Parts: sequence; structure tokens; C-alpha cells
Amino acid sequence: STGVWRSTGSMNSIRYGHAASVLSNGAVLVSGCQSGSGAISSTELYDPSTGVWMFTGSMNNARSWHTASVLSNGMVLVSGGSNSGVYLNSAELYDPSTRVWMSTGSMNSTRAFHTASVLSNGMVLVSGGSNGVYLNSAELYDPSTGVWMSTGSMNNARYRHTASILSNGTVLVSGGQNSGDYLNSTELYDP
Repeated sequence: STGVWRSTGSMNSIRYGHAASVLSNGAVLVSGCQSGSGAISSTELYDPSTGVWMFTGSMNNARSWHTASVLSNGMVLVSGGSNSGVYLNSAELYDPSTRVWMSTGSMNSTRAFHTASVLSNGMVLVSGGSNGVYLNSAELYDPSTGVWMSTGSMNNARYRHTASILSNGTVLVSGGQNSGDYLNSTELYDP
């Protein structure tokens, strides 16, 4: 450990508004992004042993400002986001063994700028975000069925917030924005 930054390989595409996930094999999957002409569907894999990026299968839907969560089975769940100002409720799964994306159940609400947390029971909690309206709603994704279900709403609508899973399994949501106001409030979700 040197505390020093060093350059590594560059991605093949310029990206912002993308999501990144560390796969079980140590590779990093980067998905989607915003570009000058809207969102894109391309994805890339980073090999930390070589420092090289390579394209992998493209998502079914172009998206940015989405979430990407590594499930207990090793697959990656991508949910929501936006494409050229259109908010999405679609979700898809990436299979690292085949490098192929497949659609799964859609969320009940369109949303971008939300958070996603993989709970200890394997379910995925999605909270808040925006779809033109700031959201306090939350949903759970069941990987065994591919179905989303509503769960308790947050006390405050928020987007661009964080969500952290605590050692006791509860989820701490903190900060974010609501109607232009920056928030210092926090909330706990008990699965």
C-alpha cells in the first residue's frame, strides 16, 4: 500500500451516469451511460489482472442513472434509469458466464437516481429516486421469481441519496435532494 494513484487502461467509451459492479470473478462490469445523444446500452468488462477493458453484451435497453446490483447467484440486476429524459421501470439481468443480458420483471414505478441494496435474504431493495416527481416509494425484487413488490415508503421523498446495509441487516438511507433542497435527514429500513 503506497497511497499513490496510478493510471490503468481506459474504457472504450466515454461514460458518465453509468453503474459499476464487481463480479464474483473480480472483473468489473460497467453498464450504460449518458452521452451527448442520450443514453447508451453498451457495457464493458475490466480485467484487474491486465488493466484491459473489453466490450461485453449490450443491455436490451439504453439507460443512464440506473443501479446495478450483484445478486447472490452472481448475476447482475440493472434497474430503472432514464433514456433521453424518459424514465424507465424496466430491469434486466447480466449473466457473467454467458455475457448475455436478459429481461426480467419491471419495477412498479419508473425511476432514476435511486438506490438499490441487496439484502441478506437475497432480495433487492430499491428506494426513492425521481421520475419527474421526487419519490419516497420503495420496492423489493425477488430474484427467484423475477417479480417486484411494493414495500414501505420512506418518510421523505429523496433522490441522489445513499443506501448502506448495516451489520444488523437494516438499510440506512441518508441525504439526497428533494425539490431542490439538499437533505441531511436519514432513515432506517427494517426488512
